[in-house]
Amino acid sequence: MDGRTVEVELGIYTFAELTPDSETGRTVSPARRLRDLIEEIELADQVGLDVFGVGEHHRSDFAVSAPVVVLAAAAERTTRIRLTSAVSVLGSDDPVRVFQDFATLDLLSGGRAEIMAGRGSLSRFRSSVTTCATTTSSSPRSSSCS
Repeated sequence: MDGRTVEVELGIYTFAELTPDSETGRTVSPARRLRDLIEEIELADQVGLDVFGVGEHHRSDFAVSAPVVVLAAAAERTTRIRLTSAVSVLGSDDPVRVFQDFATLDLLSGGRAEIMAGRGSLSRFRSSVTTCATTTSSSPRSSSCS
């Protein structure tokens, strides 16, 4: 090795799927799934993960259609973990509104908000945005999406 230090960050993301329980076959309610999600983010903060991302879906089998709202609730129950969307689709939303929402989240969280912008998963929307970037208020970050 040449003496350079490599920093590794660990995180987790979810779309808050509403899947049937493997033992009972019952699907939890969206309200219960959202309460569980906030607890999961709080636990991730307590065990030292670096980032937690919440994705957005507008289908009945996912609980989160407004990630910034969930992340704002999580900001009040966490102290260190960075909170990010996974992913905000700017091609189907008002980019100024997305910025304003995440700027507010950044204030509520004490500078821990990040936004990952990219394209949607449906092929008919793929031409709207083709790259991903994650930024924070303290230091820019970027990554590519496939």
